[in-house]
Amino acid sequence: MVARMREISHMTSEESQPDRSGGFILNSFSWKKGLLTASGCLLAISLSACQDKEAQAPQPEPAPAPMQEEQSVEKPADHAFTAPLTGLAVEKVPTDRPLAVMINNAPAARPQSGLSAADIIIEVLAEGGITRFIAVFQSEGGEDAVGPVRSIRPYLIELGESYDGVLVHAGGSPEAYSILQKQKKQHMDEISNGGPYFWRSKERKAPHNLYTSVEKLREGADKRGYSHEFQSPVYRYDEQGSTSAGEAVKQFDIHYLLNSYKVTYDYDEVSGRYMRMVNGKPDQDKDNGNQLGAANIIVAGADHKVLDDVGRLSVNVDQGGEAMLFQKGKMIRGQWVRKKGDIIRFVQDGVEMNLVPGKTFINIVPNTPKFADHVKLGQLS
Repeated sequence: MVARMREISHMTSEESQPDRSGGFILNSFSWKKGLLTASGCLLAISLSACQDKEAQAPQPEPAPAPMQEEQSVEKPADHAFTAPLTGLAVEKVPTDRPLAVMINNAPAARPQSGLSAADIIIEVLAEGGITRFIAVFQSEGGEDAVGPVRSIRPYLIELGESYDGVLVHAGGSPEAYSILQKQKKQHMDEISNGGPYFWRSKERKAPHNLYTSVEKLREGADKRGYSHEFQSPVYRYDEQGSTSAGEAVKQFDIHYLLNSYKVTYDYDEVSGRYMRMVNGKPDQDKDNGNQLGAANIIVAGADHKVLDDVGRLSVNVDQGGEAMLFQKGKMIRGQWVRKKGDIIRFVQDGVEMNLVPGKTFINIVPNTPKFADHVKLGQLS
């Protein structure tokens, strides 16, 4: 009926013009032949309009208002906040201070819990050829378990503190404890000052069964009066990254010291991340089953020195040196630098390279016998 009204209305407007009295002057037909027809049409239009109004009255049209409301709902995406240590969008203001947790990586401690929530993971040798993780939590983490937590070393203090992280550990070397106490570092130690914020799991044997959570650590830091403000240096992020002109590398291996421990990163084009494997198997978070992966992998060579019969090490994390950056399935060579009070950065000819928004893994390997001996490129594409 509405369509018919419009058709008639259109026809009438084209074929007629209004006179001053409100009637119509018919152009195509004489007024004698068309007067009754026009009157009939006007009556039909009036009746149809009235009927349509009555039919539509109980169900008013939604009108444009709801469409405007839908558009306003999407606006928060334009105001998304950015996580400072990943460059990724987050829902709330990311002001929490980082937590730098020392994570055990002995075979009996694998798979670890909570690593999939860390923004940055640094892997470096401890002693006995075993590596240790410094997992930096800032934008993620809650009540889920994190661990197993292990002891701290002087160079681990330097690396964790570079992100202004509250240092989280269970024990430490004599030199590390001396630094923590004399310099009054803000730290949470299961042995000396943070016992209530850790727990032991019955699923594993000590010392590979000590856990905590981001929630508990923040509670403990608050009790101890530690600062909550975010003051960490940050990286430069860009969706394009810095490796567009680099060498295509889909997969590569990292060898530390032990032949029984091999780390492999395999590029996943769908997620845009290098997925981590250990000894040929996916390196998964124990509690959620998520495979660890990162958008940026930095491999950095540093001088290592054995200090004692126990095998404790000194790792120079200040001098800088040779490095590789892996992003988006490609690799570029450059150097790593770390100025006083700053974080490890990847540079080429003194210029810092942008990171891709996402998580970052930093693998620090010995410079001996040669840096290149610790990285094997495979599956070039």
